[in-house]
This record gives sequence, structure tokens and C-alpha cells, in this order.
Amino acid sequence: MKIMAILAHPDLNTSRANRALCLELQRAGVLLHDLYGAYPDWNIDVKQEQQLLLEHDRIILQFPLYWYSSPPLLKKWFDDVLEYGWAYGSGGDQLKGKAFMVATTTGGSEKEYRSGGFNRYTLSELLRPIERTLTRCDAEFLPPFVTYNTTKATDAELQQQARQYAEIVRMPSELLMS
Repeated sequence: MKIMAILAHPDLNTSRANRALCLELQRAGVLLHDLYGAYPDWNIDVKQEQQLLLEHDRIILQFPLYWYSSPPLLKKWFDDVLEYGWAYGSGGDQLKGKAFMVATTTGGSEKEYRSGGFNRYTLSELLRPIERTLTRCDAEFLPPFVTYNTTKATDAELQQQARQYAEIVRMPSELLMS
């Protein structure tokens, strides 16, 4: 299985959590594709991005949670790359059967992301627009991997999360869905 992680962090160098996750994925042989590094001018090469998607079986969308959503360049990536006639709509079946997973980090605790908690919703609920975008393209949406409490986590805790993340990313879809 060929796996690619699309990284959407505006300043990856300053993120302890996302850097730890990336390093562990790199050790596991996952291709890391940094959107902010590749497109500092926000001029996305749609054909190149589509080719990368075609070459991989599983695509991880890794980003910090920004105001209950993804950073803006990832939203632009969705808008530009997932074209009608390519990703969905008449003849748009290029992502059919591809497995996608969201990996996100948040400074809040898991307890804060519950119904009735500080943020009122679970992360799964907040990620529904991304899930529906991908399922609209006939892709498989795998359960998200969330690293909570990143602002308070120790380096050892982040390393433990990163190891778990790398293991989960490589698991067969059937195991992740059960």
C-alpha cells in the first residue's frame, strides 16, 4: 500500500506536535507532501496534485485544527484539485476506492470535544464537511486520528502519539473501520 500524507500546517517548523507526527511517518516510509512548503504563493499545480493522488492508495490529510476546520490552503486544495469530471460528477471517478484519513492536532482536551463539552461537538462531527467531500468523490473515509492537548503535552507524550499514529496509518482499512 502506497501512503502519502498531505501536510497543511502554515508553519510546520514551530509545531512540536505536527513535527513529531511527521518524523514518525517519515520513519515509516510515508511520503510527506507539505502544501505550504510546495505552494508558498498558493498557486496549486492541480495536475501534479491529481497525479500524486492517483499514485497513492491511502492519503492522510494532516493539519492543526483552525477554528473548527482546516487551515485555508487545504480548503483551497480541495476546491482546486477535486475538480468536477475528475473527482466527482460525470466521469469523475478518479478517487473511487482511495482511502482517506484526517489526522489533526488540537490544543484542547478530548473532554472539551464532546457533546455538551466546551466546544459542544466531537471532532468527528466537526470533520463532517471533509468526510462528505471525500465520500462525494466515492473515496473511503477512515476514522480520524486526533492528537489532543498538544499545548500541554510533553515531548514524550507527543512521541508516543506519533508512534501510535504511524502504526494506525499503515493498518488495513478493515481493521480501522471495525
